[in-house]
Amino acid sequence: MTIEGKDGEERSARIRLGMVGGGAGAFIGAVHRMAARLDDQFDLVAGALSSTPEKAAASGRELGLDPSRTYGSYREMAIREARLKDGVEAVSIVTPNHVHYDAAKEFLKRGIHVICDKPLTSNLADAKKLKALADESEALFILTHNYTGYPMVRQARAMVAGGDLGKVRVVQVEYPQDWLTEAVEQTGAKQAVWRT
Repeated sequence: MTIEGKDGEERSARIRLGMVGGGAGAFIGAVHRMAARLDDQFDLVAGALSSTPEKAAASGRELGLDPSRTYGSYREMAIREARLKDGVEAVSIVTPNHVHYDAAKEFLKRGIHVICDKPLTSNLADAKKLKALADESEALFILTHNYTGYPMVRQARAMVAGGDLGKVRVVQVEYPQDWLTEAVEQTGAKQAVWRT
């Protein structure tokens, strides 16, 4: 199944994308927007970009979104965008992990394709419920591992596909991160607070 427009509507060359999370001060939302630009298949047209309406509106202005398409909650966004003739065709969920299930549910039950940052959910019970919802929906559910959008990963893929490295027998990769070796969540670091 490909991402398509609503019934009777010819889909434009670019996919109308919405984003849940990823507003001001959020790290991973910017990464997903960069990956969408690299793919050159998406136009960001709507968002519920933060957990408060005020921050969401400010983030929408910063990204150049139409204020009428910047929402104070993902539920409000899902309801309204599903009703619009030119509503989002897909939504990218880039929130803290505990929000993934509830946000994805709102869009899937309205037939809007969901692109969700990893992990799927924060617990197995929600993961099973989300799978059932995705199976029942006409919409696609896509779980991303965003590192595939990084230029060096794309370069490595192209080199393997092009045979530049010969037959690949072993792949050894490291991704060292030491930023949580100290209690940075106690300093109010946003990323550390929800991760710990």
